Amino acid sequence: MKRITVFCASSFGTEKIYEEQAILVGKTLAEQGIELVYGGANVGLMGAVADGALNAGGKVIGVLPNFLRSKEIAHLGLTELVLVESMHERKTKMNDLCDGVIALPGGFGTLEELFEMLTWAQLGLHKKPIAILNINGFYDSLIALLQTMTEKGLLKEVNQKMLLVSDSIDDLLHQMQNYTAPTVGKWIDKKKL
Repeated sequence: MKRITVFCASSFGTEKIYEEQAILVGKTLAEQGIELVYGGANVGLMGAVADGALNAGGKVIGVLPNFLRSKEIAHLGLTELVLVESMHERKTKMNDLCDGVIALPGGFGTLEELFEMLTWAQLGLHKKPIAILNINGFYDSLIALLQTMTEKGLLKEVNQKMLLVSDSIDDLLHQMQNYTAPTVGKWIDKKKL
């Protein structure tokens, strides 16, 4: 993997470990020669992951919609800042630039980005690994919901397993580097219902 997109919050949240782990993610990517692609802001966990990579000598590409420049405050120290017109264009560009995705703690935006990437993978639009860094159990409830979706027949188990999960960035990167996308499509066979 040459580049990984990281989705995360533009705030720090309530636990200091979120910021510490965001910095560690950026640093780890840089040390492994993996470029960071992220949302382009210098605030919150977004700024922390970028600074972690930059301070370790890594390359960082930010993708920021013009209308968020004043709200999220563009990071001025990046290797490259790509300005786009919409959130849809942002996600498309971030997907185009990366070989895999990691979600750190975040809110609606982070979840929306994560699930769009998962949906695209489920539909066979890409075969990239998609992962969650489950810091302090932040995503435990979401992981439980995905299990419920699978148990209730609304999500295939093979698609559930597309989402890689760990509380360790090193383990997560190992999983991502060894990921093979499923060959089964999204559509549920009516004959099996």
